[in-house]
Amino acid sequence: MTEADGLPPGRRRWAIVAQALVVGMAVLDGSITNIALPSISTDLHILPADSIWVVNAYQLAITISLLPMASLGDIYGYRRVYGWGIVIFTLASLACALSTSLPMLAIARVIQGFGAAGVMSVNTALVRFIFPRAELGRGIGLNSLVVSVATAAGPSIAAGILTVAPWPYLFFLNVPIGLIAIAMIRTLPATPLATHPFDWRSAALNAAVFGLFIAGVDGIGHGQSATFVALELIAAVAVGVVFVRSQLGMRAPILPVELFAIPAFSLSVLTSVCSFVAASMAFVSMPFMFEAGGLSTVETGLLITPWPVTSAIMAPIAGRLSDKIPAGKLGGLGLLVLGVGLFAVASLPDHPAWWDVAWRMAMCGGGFALFQAPNNRLLIASTPRERSGAGSGVLSSARLLGQTLGAALVAVTFGFTQAQGVAVGAHLAILIGAAAAMVAMAVSLLRLRL
Repeated sequence: MTEADGLPPGRRRWAIVAQALVVGMAVLDGSITNIALPSISTDLHILPADSIWVVNAYQLAITISLLPMASLGDIYGYRRVYGWGIVIFTLASLACALSTSLPMLAIARVIQGFGAAGVMSVNTALVRFIFPRAELGRGIGLNSLVVSVATAAGPSIAAGILTVAPWPYLFFLNVPIGLIAIAMIRTLPATPLATHPFDWRSAALNAAVFGLFIAGVDGIGHGQSATFVALELIAAVAVGVVFVRSQLGMRAPILPVELFAIPAFSLSVLTSVCSFVAASMAFVSMPFMFEAGGLSTVETGLLITPWPVTSAIMAPIAGRLSDKIPAGKLGGLGLLVLGVGLFAVASLPDHPAWWDVAWRMAMCGGGFALFQAPNNRLLIASTPRERSGAGSGVLSSARLLGQTLGAALVAVTFGFTQAQGVAVGAHLAILIGAAAAMVAMAVSLLRLRL
């Protein structure tokens, strides 16, 4: 079967384009909406605090459904789950754009999140069947390029759209792109199907664990009572124990506990979580830091732009290098560069010159790209081929978990430094992010001993 070791070159190029369109949209929608929250709040006549549900609804829906979607991919085929994810995401984007109230928009965002989970849960698994084994690093590098650039470029793209159009166009934009992607689904490879049934009980336990945990972490950053937060986190741990025990001994569990017994896999997951904590803290904090210095939203977006630009340049290079250089070494180097870059960002004066910001952003973007491709390659390559969907789901879950923890830590930091002002809180949050990058580097280097 031709697809056993990748697609033919011609079809492979179309599959890469199809993946880039959809993954770019799904990841972008996780970061692009933040800048539009003030406009959404004003237009829908809701409190700013209530508008946060526009972000939380999407993020929560993705997080609780990633691992079940990955399991569905193993059972029904990655292409089928990916395709249905695109269709749901596109229709929900149209519903978001047409929403006239917060409940309508929040419900549409939940549905959109489930569609995005269908895409992200099996995305990396599909890369394994699109590219030959010898070029897996290159494929992961291109995929990482799309994810990192879409994540980092969200504020800049949102600022550009909002200067010429109202907030619904952030969602309208997804519709034509989604229709093109739907037409290209057949370019993706067919994959082997598992024979085990879908485990609904495990899916419910998974949703409960992640939902309670994220609600508790989010509550820390948004001023919920300590008692209520503690109850949420204790409940998450209790349900989590039941969930993990239920997965032990299963042939193909939704939570792939058997994969965490592989040292390369578990260390790569931990490295990914720590690195996305660092990146998330930086991206949430930097707009506050720059705007406290008197810059506009558009100017802030432009200052951050060297990060995604450098990531776009470095990701394919890192992908090719990851086929030759151990992930522990290459990833560790990238995380060192990211950590030093974040320390440099935190040391910026109150009114820096644009070029003084640009080289720091470029350093962070290059370091992050240098880490991501080899880390993802090692994680997915250490996963048995028939469990590629589970590995892909864990990879996306690690990214979202890191981003959620990073955002919550920023909110906590801002709370502790409220008396000193938002600029002080932003600088401190970026310093903590730099420390998280250094922790990630240390974990990455542990893989050299394997």
